[in-house]
Amino acid sequence: MTMYGEVGFFLLLLVLLLPAFLLGVFEKKRALYILLVSVFFDAAAIGRNPAGIVVFILYVVWETGISQYYQRLYRKQGRNGRTYAAMLILALLPLVISKVTGVFGYTFFQILGISYLTFKSLQVVIEIYDGLIKDMTPFQMAGFLLFFPTVTSGPIDRSRRYLGDLEKELSRAEYLEMAGDGLEKLLLGAVYKFVIAAGCYHFVSVLAEEPGAGPMIGYMYAYGLYLFFDFAGYSLMAIGCSYFLGIRTPENFNRPFQSKDIREFWDRWHISLSHWFRDFLFTRFVMQSARHKWFKNRLTTACVGFMINMTVMGIWHGLTLYYILYGVYHGVLLAATEIRQKRSGFHKKHKKEKWYQVISWAVTMQLVMFGFLLFSGHLL
Repeated sequence: MTMYGEVGFFLLLLVLLLPAFLLGVFEKKRALYILLVSVFFDAAAIGRNPAGIVVFILYVVWETGISQYYQRLYRKQGRNGRTYAAMLILALLPLVISKVTGVFGYTFFQILGISYLTFKSLQVVIEIYDGLIKDMTPFQMAGFLLFFPTVTSGPIDRSRRYLGDLEKELSRAEYLEMAGDGLEKLLLGAVYKFVIAAGCYHFVSVLAEEPGAGPMIGYMYAYGLYLFFDFAGYSLMAIGCSYFLGIRTPENFNRPFQSKDIREFWDRWHISLSHWFRDFLFTRFVMQSARHKWFKNRLTTACVGFMINMTVMGIWHGLTLYYILYGVYHGVLLAATEIRQKRSGFHKKHKKEKWYQVISWAVTMQLVMFGFLLFSGHLL
């Protein structure tokens, strides 16, 4: 069964969200039901593949065990850098195995949503080290990982925010308002994915077969629109489904095609992923650089940070040339944007003027669309 991709899923979703709706209306606890229904949907998504189910279970047990073991070590050792590094490596190991073996045609740890699950696991390890997570139970960790609306492709939630929603007692009025918002997001997401994205994909398929620069440019724009409406549609449906369960999963897109520069674009596009990298990789790199004085000035530090941040993001998508180039490309764009905004007197003088903003928007959109062309692999 494909999550948010076939009639059978939505029929099953309708049946299994009804008890969640009743629990919300009658103001009953819903944590156990959410875990049970998540286990059911995750198993159904894996399908008739006993080995896949076993590996998925082993993965969840592995990451849950790391979170529990590290909490115990942290109580004894505190902020121990070597232990922290070891826990990060162990939490990341299944994803690394999955990516590397996939290059050679093997399927070790090619499990449901492993990329997004690993981000959740790493976030827990990082926040244990920061002292923000002090007592996360195995039940809470497993439930956080298994939460079915977002298990395959996000949005990437944060554990403390998720558990806060899970434990919050909603009044009937609060829940009904959330469920109404969830229904609206489900319907809008379905229109995005099954109507608009499907129409865009038709043009993508036709233009992919045509030679020449013109069809290539048409493909670039069609693919960019398809990617947005397909992924934004999925995200909206995942968020809407979460709302029915009383979990306010964070938004993933905020009108990205209104962006006037690349930095603004990454604040609006795949927000949960870009903000994860911002908080847990870029910001920490900048802080470490400043502390150890690796570079002469903040501008150089920021530019190197953007390059590392986006290259890693590209590698996270996959160990193929076009994904890596996509990450490097956006790292260069972000670094160039940082230099322009900090050093250009022309930009500082005109940045609030309408004509300048229009030109900045037009240029940004061309750069974004070319990035999507790289991402698609069609250019190569």
